[in-house]
Amino acid sequence: MKKTIIRGTGRYLPSRVVTNDDLAKLMETSDEWIKQRTGIEKRHWTPEEGGVGSSDLGLEAAKIALDRAGWKAEDLDFIIFATLSPDIYFPGPGCLLQHKLGLFSTPALDIRQQCTGFLYGLATADSYIKSGLANKILLVGAEVHSTGLDISTRGRDVTVIFGDGAAALCLEGVETDENVGLLSVSLYAEGKYADNLSTEFPASRCNPRLTEESLRQGLHYAKMDGKNIFKLAVRRLPETANKCLKDANLLISDIDLVIPHQANLRINQAFQQAMNLPEEKVFHNIQRYGNTTAASIPIALDEAIEMNLIGKGSTVLFIGLGAGLTWGGIIYKFPK
Repeated sequence: MKKTIIRGTGRYLPSRVVTNDDLAKLMETSDEWIKQRTGIEKRHWTPEEGGVGSSDLGLEAAKIALDRAGWKAEDLDFIIFATLSPDIYFPGPGCLLQHKLGLFSTPALDIRQQCTGFLYGLATADSYIKSGLANKILLVGAEVHSTGLDISTRGRDVTVIFGDGAAALCLEGVETDENVGLLSVSLYAEGKYADNLSTEFPASRCNPRLTEESLRQGLHYAKMDGKNIFKLAVRRLPETANKCLKDANLLISDIDLVIPHQANLRINQAFQQAMNLPEEKVFHNIQRYGNTTAASIPIALDEAIEMNLIGKGSTVLFIGLGAGLTWGGIIYKFPK
């Protein structure tokens, strides 16, 4: 049976580091206030003068992943790019990345699933591989949030959370009877909570799509009902983890490391307690990067591999919840 195997990973963070103290100079906040509510200490943002899009960050991460896989860009059958912050309104960054990789006709698919973009992308890649439509896939999650944030006291609750960054995976289909690759996948969506975390403008349902009044009100900035998102996450994530474990015929003790979406340290700590997991079994890096949305899980995965926390034979649970509302989990086992 064909299984989807990770052949290489890579991450890229822009060099500009923005600390909580830096933000305190721009809005009514403090290092203590941010850390208490989110666990975040700093984040990476693209250069203040602009000119860097999500496909640019994705390109740097992709180069590293391809090199580690021992692949050339020409080896790719398919590109999947997950982001909520495309370089331009359309076309999506998948095609832009394809061109920057020097490719001419390799198909590219964009995924707009926000914080669960990596989970939906990995599940999609697995389906393409198992169906025979592709065998070598580049999966990228990349975000440039900094250029779309309300850097003022009005936008404080959202702005302090988000960072920029990218990560990439090289995925290959391998014929094997071993119990490896994606062992279980659970994906969900509930649109009735769409307004809990969203950016309203520019909007195709409005004519014109962007007005002076919408700009004055800041409706082109993200808005979030943080309290409700928190409540939903701490309930849905354990339910999803247990569903994944049941489908894979595993116990939580069989998981070597949980890599959750890095939305809020308090959410991940609540999940850890609900699943009765020791601290060393749940990976956190939100302190250094903030919420990088579609890039957060693959950035954490790349770091965990680099730190030798996981490797050959390890079983990992990816899990996350975000705008949409969408959420899900995937259990992956590395070959020995």
